[in-house]
Amino acid sequence: MKFLYFLFISLGIFFSACQQSSKQNKAVQHASDQIGFTKEGTLIISDSLGQPKARFDIEFARDDYERETGLMYRKTMQDNQAMLFIFKDEQPRYFWMKNTYIPLDIIYINAGKQIVSIAKNAQPMDETSLPSRLPAQYVLEIKAGLSDEYALQKGDKVSWKDFSKK
Repeated sequence: MKFLYFLFISLGIFFSACQQSSKQNKAVQHASDQIGFTKEGTLIISDSLGQPKARFDIEFARDDYERETGLMYRKTMQDNQAMLFIFKDEQPRYFWMKNTYIPLDIIYINAGKQIVSIAKNAQPMDETSLPSRLPAQYVLEIKAGLSDEYALQKGDKVSWKDFSKK
């Protein structure tokens, strides 16, 4: 009799946990449908002579939560949109595509605001680590293929305007 009581209690806990997990998954899915791009600045990439090569509207990832979340769960992004991750220091960086649905080019930028490496065509949902190869303080994520389209390369200079700062 004690066994049956224990079995019913265990099954009740199990089904309750499954139902809660399902609710959380639906909440995450619903929240991801709501994520939109917020233009917080503009960014220009120029060649070594200062000639502009590309311009993007950017959204910033400045704090731990924003940097950890990045472009996760977003289903779309326009060609002229990008996300700029800002870190407090320059060091080797490692990004991955966990929970990211959009293929990306990941551009690593040093403290001097020069491109140090590009991880091209990072595949959605891939948890393979994508290292910067050299120390970076900033990371720019753009749609996959755009780094080739704009002929972006190591040594190109990056500058941006932050609309939230006067």
